[in-house]
Amino acid sequence: MTQLHLTERTDAPGGPPAPRPAPVRRRDRRDRVAQWLFVAPAVLYLVAFFGYPVLQNLVTAFQDYDTSSLYTGHAPFAGLRNYQEVLTSGRFGGLLWNTVVFTVVSMAAQFAIGLALALFFSRRFPLNGVVRALLLLPWLVPMVASATVWRWMLDQDNGVVNRLLETLHLAPAGGVPWLSGVDVSLYAVTLVNVWVGIPFNLVVLYSGLQEIPAEIHEAASLDGVGPFGRFRHITWPLLRPVVNVVVVLGFIYTVKVIDIILVVTGGGPADASSTLAVEAYHLSFKTFLFGQGAAMGNVLILISLLFAAVYLRLNRGAHLPEDTA
Repeated sequence: MTQLHLTERTDAPGGPPAPRPAPVRRRDRRDRVAQWLFVAPAVLYLVAFFGYPVLQNLVTAFQDYDTSSLYTGHAPFAGLRNYQEVLTSGRFGGLLWNTVVFTVVSMAAQFAIGLALALFFSRRFPLNGVVRALLLLPWLVPMVASATVWRWMLDQDNGVVNRLLETLHLAPAGGVPWLSGVDVSLYAVTLVNVWVGIPFNLVVLYSGLQEIPAEIHEAASLDGVGPFGRFRHITWPLLRPVVNVVVVLGFIYTVKVIDIILVVTGGGPADASSTLAVEAYHLSFKTFLFGQGAAMGNVLILISLLFAAVYLRLNRGAHLPEDTA
């Protein structure tokens, strides 16, 4: 009598999965190691040049770090005293207000002008590419050089801006004190920052407009939808994911602007054009209160993270509409 040896089907439906051969497992392990080896340089770079400075800044904010600490390496623990000093100082409220005005006005003007230019260049006309390339110059010129030129242009006595305004009878005879006026110096540095930031908005928004299928606009036009209706119901909804990127990156860049303000007005007069970022620089490298400077920097980081989180949370539904996807 022949005895049948039945083997268990481990790959039957509902049964336990069949064990993978050892060579396959070793090949998967080698693939994972290779993947980590490719990613390791980027991880090490981020840790060394981003992670460590941020961590050190967090630590410094809780220390009484001064010039002697640079040589001794010793900084007494200060607890929350540095945060208390910067948050309760009589200048923090004014600096915060200047930061809000500078950031909001800069972002609104940059975005509006950048979007208008992107819509304009989305149409075909002679020398389109050449003119668009010329508009990138403010983004390509070094920031200090741009700010220096604008400082000369905004000079009250010999500046080109005042000469032009006087010719058009839009300024008083003595000119507008763009650099020394308490009421206008903040708007002077805001103007320079707007000029520098327009190309970034133009490039990103123009790229987003090119991704919108032309057939959708053509179909809407055949249905009798006007330009404003096409922008409201087609262009803007499809452009919202790109707008989110522009707004978040624009905020993070604008809230930490230092070089333009330092070169054009130096933060003066009487802190009229100074911001939280400029104050963090002054605390660290003018008065050498590194702990308070680090605390002010951490406040800026917290503000940026909160803004990005709230804005992305409110706009997480920005995606292609189902009827146009």
